[in-house]
Amino acid sequence: MHRQRSLRRTQDSAATAADVVAVDFAQRTGPVHGGATGMLYGLSDPGVPGDPLVAGARPRTVAQKAPDGDQHPNGDALRIADGFFAAGGEEIVVYMQDAYSNWPYENLGIDDYLAKVGAMVRKVVTERPQDKRKFVWVPFNEPDFIWYEDWSTMKQKFFGDWKAVVERIRSIDPGARIVGPNEACYNPGRLRDFLTWARDATCGARSCLPDIMAWHELSRDSLAAYRDHYENYRQMERDLGVGPLPITIDEYGNRRDMSVPGQMIQWITMFEDTKVDADMAFWTYAGNLSDHAVRTRQANGAWWLLKWYADLTGQTVRVTPPQPGVPDTVQALAAVDPSVRRGTVLVGGGAAPVRLDVSGLDPAIFGKQVDVVVSRTTWTGYEGDALQPPVVAATRTTLSGGTLRVDLPGGDVMAAYRVVIVPAIGGAPAAGAPWSVSVEAESATLTSAQAYDQDTTADPQLYATSGKRDVGSMNRAGSAVTFPVTVPRDGRYRLGVFQGANKAPGRHALFVDGALDQIVQYSAGLGWTYRGRTDVEVELTAGVHELSLRAGADETALLPGSDVTLDKFDLTELTGPERAAYPADEARLSGGAGMTREGRGAAVTLGGGARATFFAAVSEDGYYDLTFSYEAAGAGGLDVRVDGRRIAGLRAVRPGEAASRARVYLPAGVSVVEVGGPAGLRLRGLTTVRAEEADAAVHRIEAEHAQRAGTARVVAVPATSGSNASGGAYVSDLGDGAGNTLTLTRPAGFGPGKYVLVAHYANADRNTGHPYNTDVISRFLDITETGGATTRGVFRHSYAWDNFWSQATPLTLMTASGALVLGNATGQAPNLDRLELARLVLEVDNTAK
Repeated sequence: MHRQRSLRRTQDSAATAADVVAVDFAQRTGPVHGGATGMLYGLSDPGVPGDPLVAGARPRTVAQKAPDGDQHPNGDALRIADGFFAAGGEEIVVYMQDAYSNWPYENLGIDDYLAKVGAMVRKVVTERPQDKRKFVWVPFNEPDFIWYEDWSTMKQKFFGDWKAVVERIRSIDPGARIVGPNEACYNPGRLRDFLTWARDATCGARSCLPDIMAWHELSRDSLAAYRDHYENYRQMERDLGVGPLPITIDEYGNRRDMSVPGQMIQWITMFEDTKVDADMAFWTYAGNLSDHAVRTRQANGAWWLLKWYADLTGQTVRVTPPQPGVPDTVQALAAVDPSVRRGTVLVGGGAAPVRLDVSGLDPAIFGKQVDVVVSRTTWTGYEGDALQPPVVAATRTTLSGGTLRVDLPGGDVMAAYRVVIVPAIGGAPAAGAPWSVSVEAESATLTSAQAYDQDTTADPQLYATSGKRDVGSMNRAGSAVTFPVTVPRDGRYRLGVFQGANKAPGRHALFVDGALDQIVQYSAGLGWTYRGRTDVEVELTAGVHELSLRAGADETALLPGSDVTLDKFDLTELTGPERAAYPADEARLSGGAGMTREGRGAAVTLGGGARATFFAAVSEDGYYDLTFSYEAAGAGGLDVRVDGRRIAGLRAVRPGEAASRARVYLPAGVSVVEVGGPAGLRLRGLTTVRAEEADAAVHRIEAEHAQRAGTARVVAVPATSGSNASGGAYVSDLGDGAGNTLTLTRPAGFGPGKYVLVAHYANADRNTGHPYNTDVISRFLDITETGGATTRGVFRHSYAWDNFWSQATPLTLMTASGALVLGNATGQAPNLDRLELARLVLEVDNTAK
């Protein structure tokens, strides 16, 4: 309650300066489309990014390269198809010209291109006959920039080549759908010429019109101009008597937008308003959900916005922001789903406080009294993980004429908020955000360091920076960034350091009140402005303290890799073991699951094929207690699956309110927890709690202590390296031949069953030469149980060969004690530092409280 009152005072004091957003739930604007979270090259290989991240964001479309294309080393439309469709994806947009290796594409003549077109279409038709309609074809990518730039001289050439390519596609697959013209920006003159010609021409006995209209919106100005482009295009269709065609904006946004909730909400809003599909641009590298995936399966702050958007069901409703169509201002979208009696508003993008003026709350849906729960997600860096967004405000209030006012705090232009409105049932909701404070690095006291401007408004192709300034040149032994903090009570605090390490791991010394507290280990990153976040814990007493990050532990010697940029610092109170609660309203419903709101509160009704799916996030590898609370109509088994693996033994043992708990090993990041149950079971929610003491059951071994064969060799880390290799060494030169292996002997008690193998690995393999994309390459590790099966693990790029991340691979072991042999007969494997083998489930308790 104290936090809620404090929040209200802050809001009231700033209410006169608030940006007012009107939300009218009585004015429906159509079914939720959910098309704005597509991505170009967001997927690179099966498992990169992790399947839970893809399922959580649930993109309708992805744009990927042509099968066997040379433009990038991965992102092949056929290779990523199974995972994408399993995650709920609907269409793969195939960039056909990405068959070529150069950018811009080399022009070897239309006959050369037609041969490539024929080969790729035949391959899809042959390999995917069951779902070939889910692949849609882009004959030309940005023809206003590549091959056909001069419209006055190349227009007829483009028409002829379009006809030839479309006819070649349809000669192989008559039902194929065509996307285009796919220009780099909205060009109404060129587009009108093209549509006029295509309307009247035939391509393979059908109109030459595309089946899906596409163009790109790739500038900050698009935030102002897109809606006009959309209206202009729809009017053009009416003028010419074509369409209306579905639209895919298959590239949108700038570098500074990706990963930033307050920026992404602006793009999502306008694409959802116009009910189009849209794919985020590919500025960095393939396989990271267009800068929303951290490492392989962790989420950054904006991923949670994508997930919130994907959670919307029902109908969108009328939203009026204070400045529609003005870039970098507060924008919002909202939806209502009468079937679950829930209204949701997503809002963000402005620096000022926001007042939501909500109206049209139908008492038949919401009743007379409602619970309002406000969650907040903000920027955590491109490579900074974010756990479940905290509830920053929660109230129970009586409606007056179906209206409601909700006040949101200002001050964080990079944040977005989710406001959930449901009937007031059961106990009143409560806020749960811990005490936290943020400090900009450039506002600290700088010693032998320099602040740099990163003006992402003037240049939106810069990577996002908090406050548009950072601190660099931490390259002298005395370099330091020093700042005061005042903490409310004695205890543990987490210091989150937003930093950029340029393709090498590094270190700083953290001083507290003038004394060395610890050495901070930084992960390598893509560059100085592609931010990650490094978290360390400090013990502080109540009151004022001075924190200082320094390039040396003394003033005479630099720490290895200390030339790291610093952007901002978050200090957050820790109040116990890591815990997260996922109530019924956080679940995605499928298979006929419903929602009840009575008695003790909201619950998902299960039975038969009904399922409730949660996306649970944890900060580190290890054991967690997963507790499922429910009301059972009678005894019966729960069907719980974590990332598709069944957790046996969970069941309701008697009628009434109860809970079941499983202690499960979860990798750092997001896991999909799917729950089914017997008829009449009402699932109230899922809670996860860190069980760190159970990690003693994990078997650990340094890779250099395992049995090596063939070319596998131990590499000692030099003192000049900032590497995080444990034990000062790692194993390299694995794979690239069947005999180049590492063997892990299973300890006693690790018999048959379900396991997780965590490999601490490094992989910096990449192609070079692309003008702006970082062509990273995943490596693979085959894990063979002697006398059993082989499982392939995938390991994405970690920026440096001595920069080790953890990656979990699920295993089902069949033998009593067969050793695990790690290698790759057909390609190079990653470097390995440490291995950890853990049983998936340690215990199950069906009498949990």
